[in-house]
Amino acid sequence: MSTQLQGPLFDQTDELCLGPLDALRRTELGSGAWIDVLPAWLSGADALFEKLAADVPWRAERRKMYDNVVAVPRLLAFCAAHDSLPHPVLDEARDALSRHYAEELGEPFTTAGLCYYRDGRDSVAWHGDRGGRAAREDTMVAILSVGAPRDLLLRPAGGGASTVRRPLGHGDLIVMGGSCQRTWEHCVPKTTRATGPRISIQFRPHGVR
Repeated sequence: MSTQLQGPLFDQTDELCLGPLDALRRTELGSGAWIDVLPAWLSGADALFEKLAADVPWRAERRKMYDNVVAVPRLLAFCAAHDSLPHPVLDEARDALSRHYAEELGEPFTTAGLCYYRDGRDSVAWHGDRGGRAAREDTMVAILSVGAPRDLLLRPAGGGASTVRRPLGHGDLIVMGGSCQRTWEHCVPKTTRATGPRISIQFRPHGVR
């Protein structure tokens, strides 16, 4: 599958290069939750988008919702701990994140989930990654975004007015840590604004879903 990004959206270079992680900026959300954000961590990110869009074996899923079976509004792929990642720079990214957060996380990032948002109609509803150990333990989920920016929203679990909005694309990195998956929720809402496609790569430790 190949989706061309329009020229104005491309990075200044097609050379893929990760920047230093010491430029991460942390925002405390409360209740032990926090996010770290680093814009444009990966330069040449739109070249990676084109490679992933064309080469990853994307799958369309259907899920039961109430009495209906509906299409999941995005394409998905998953790399387990011992699977090869679809591009060497993603191995570099996972290793760099594991080194940077080694003391705070206490374990490496191992798996990678990928979501392909083809246009503004694709989305993911409010949720926390509470599968497995994340339902009872503090953990981290690191998301690298390539392609056109889409808003990632965060709010306290169960709803509330304190919504945090971060537009993510073109190599931006966000790391959700501490109690974030248990005490906060996040989503990528649908939008009627003209927007290009985006792919997110979510790095998680073993046993976190």
